Amino acid sequence: MTFPSIAVRELPLFPLPGMILFPGRPLPLHIFEYRYRMMMNSILESDRRFGVLLWDQEKNAPSNIGCCAEIVRFYRLPDDRMEVLTLGQQRFRVLEQVREKPYRVGLVQWIQDEPTIKDLRPMTRDVGQLLQDVVRLSGKLTGESIDLPDDLPDTPIELSYWIASNLRGVPEEQQALLEMINTEERLERESEILTSTRNHLAARTVLKDTLGDNFPVE
Repeated sequence: MTFPSIAVRELPLFPLPGMILFPGRPLPLHIFEYRYRMMMNSILESDRRFGVLLWDQEKNAPSNIGCCAEIVRFYRLPDDRMEVLTLGQQRFRVLEQVREKPYRVGLVQWIQDEPTIKDLRPMTRDVGQLLQDVVRLSGKLTGESIDLPDDLPDTPIELSYWIASNLRGVPEEQQALLEMINTEERLERESEILTSTRNHLAARTVLKDTLGDNFPVE
């Protein structure tokens, strides 16, 4: 997907509590509020793009950095609600809010990771191995068969986005990863998270093997 060679544009904004969209990652949405049904109808008549922002419930305001979503499929329900499948595109920074009603529209600037001459492939392989370890230990601990997808990205930036999008229950951490503009720093932080998770799961696995049927579920 290519973007027009412009630095700034207006973009409809869709704040979401607890959810962060990353480039290249899918995000299904159920659209029911009247203002957002209006927004989707308008978007479908243009380039099918809008901005997804994390809603900060403590500040009662959206984050300043988000990810552009493109509608790839939609289904209109009888009462005009919509089921929408979107795909993350380019990240952006909100420069200013153009208007708030009937829905938010912002003046945004595209952002991307800084170019690097460092070979990040070794780090990418290491992070990928950590991910494999976490999945293997999770499966052993739960007794379930858990597999990584066959199309798991293997390039540094795409893998970093995939891992970030699959972190669960830590929206603040995800937002911090989204805002990073250095691929190496994002992978380093994800390596720390995965290492901590692996060590925790390994300890619980040993405990499970020791206690057997007496092992607490959680």
